[in-house]
Amino acid sequence: MKVGFLGAGAMGGAILSGSIKAGILEPKDIYVYDLIEDIRDKYAAMGCNVTADNIELGNSADIVLSCVKPQQAKQALSELGDTLDGKALISIMAGITTDSIREMTGGSFRLLRLMPNTPALVGMGAFSLDSGNDLTDEEKEFAQRLFESLGIVEWMPENLIDTACGLAGAGPAYIYLVIEALADGGVAEGLPRKTAQNLAAQTVMGAAKMVLETGQHPGFLKDQVCSPGGNTIVGIKTLEEHGVRGAFIETVINSTRRTHELGKGK
Repeated sequence: MKVGFLGAGAMGGAILSGSIKAGILEPKDIYVYDLIEDIRDKYAAMGCNVTADNIELGNSADIVLSCVKPQQAKQALSELGDTLDGKALISIMAGITTDSIREMTGGSFRLLRLMPNTPALVGMGAFSLDSGNDLTDEEKEFAQRLFESLGIVEWMPENLIDTACGLAGAGPAYIYLVIEALADGGVAEGLPRKTAQNLAAQTVMGAAKMVLETGQHPGFLKDQVCSPGGNTIVGIKTLEEHGVRGAFIETVINSTRRTHELGKGK
């Protein structure tokens, strides 16, 4: 299957590079078009096919992944036009609904909308896929296999995709802030910077793996660490006093609302 990448920046590049690393795609079967010359050169050097424009990309690929920024969607998709007739388009564009994508693009094609996140580059992505898509069974199987090779896949109605964007799409940035802050605390108490950063990152990764592999509620796992009168419960009390829980909830809500706005061109 020939796969085209319309845009190969941070997120598109993570999927592209991750799929090659996972052995799902071979460079010879990948077609890339990006406005930035350095990005085109990078993937040409990896053996991918770099096209002259969006039209050549659409004509060359069986499936096209639209990985451009929402603000660039209208122009980029309109250029694809009927090159997608009878083919499939997979969109990772934040906030852009399937109805809007069809209106911007024209032509007759099958469509899957999803929300990824950048840890796909290291095989730890979180992908939220629209369960109401009209891909063929073969294309759905390909999408499942592709994105599952890069992390976890959750299928959901399209109206929840923006929420997944506010949570998981933007979430890595929130967690990087957490890791940095934890490391800063360690440095403040005498740990070398690299040691503190490694301990913080491994702690976050390990805690996440505990949630996924045990299936236990995070609150239960938290209670398992909090001994009566111990240092952990004092730390939890400090976080609650500073409103950390509420801050994260509001962060996801506000990020979701911003995703809605992006989809409306604001």
